[in-house]
Amino acid sequence: MTISPPDSPPGLDRERLLRLEEAAFRIRRNALVQAEVQGQGYIGQALDIADVLAVLFADQLRLDPLDPESEDRDRFQLSIGHYALALYAALAEAKVLPLEELETYAGDDSRLPMSAMRTYTPGVEISGGSLGHGLGIACGVAMGLRRKGSDRFVYNLLSDGELGEGSTWEAAAVASHHGLSNIIAVVDFNDQQADGKSTHMLSMEPVADKFEAFGWLARRCDGNDVAALLAALIELREADDLRPRVLIADTRLGAGVDFLEAREKLHFMRVDQDEWAHAHEKLAEHHAARKEQLR
Repeated sequence: MTISPPDSPPGLDRERLLRLEEAAFRIRRNALVQAEVQGQGYIGQALDIADVLAVLFADQLRLDPLDPESEDRDRFQLSIGHYALALYAALAEAKVLPLEELETYAGDDSRLPMSAMRTYTPGVEISGGSLGHGLGIACGVAMGLRRKGSDRFVYNLLSDGELGEGSTWEAAAVASHHGLSNIIAVVDFNDQQADGKSTHMLSMEPVADKFEAFGWLARRCDGNDVAALLAALIELREADDLRPRVLIADTRLGAGVDFLEAREKLHFMRVDQDEWAHAHEKLAEHHAARKEQLR
């Protein structure tokens, strides 16, 4: 049985958690700023994954914003390339990208294409979007780091829909066989893919138990709770264990903007011109409520 970390973990100071809440708010806000340029996009996913990216980019990743290609960095690989809205906002939060560049999203000659590509954007490690490839790439990079004697980690963000790809489980088997304990995979479990709910298309539950059967150290938590995420990611990183590690993060599409979260079809979303200001208002209300809970 996989044990989830506590929702309110001890030993995490409020100032640290407030800082992460602020980072998550800015990532959501800046994802909305980018999406408004086009009026549509993978907005629900950007909002749902903001807390995960805030904990990684504002706390856990070892990354030099002045030298994002440094050999001494942790690698963050976005397997789900269409989550680029959120990644660009996180890279701006980490000061790898200038904030003002976000307004060029998906425009002509922009370095910020709709699907993240390594050849275009500083800080992007792989060209994702061909779903099911990310974890295999992470295995190769993790092997390379091990041969170099590096103690850095490879974080691979993949989706619950990708768990239906056989190549994902082939990579999971490879990581376990080679004892790639320098991999931390994060599964965004929002139960949504292009054709409907992922649990209706091809259910992979119980996900954590499946990963453990493949020889992984698995944890699961609320993916929209920065305290639970921070506790889980610290535990996985510091575990004295030779297995690869995975965190299943249960998230809500559109999290932080209630009227977007309530929409039935959320995979690719159009937001009307008169809704953007309302979205920012609702996001501000959500952020204020979250901060109040920590005071």
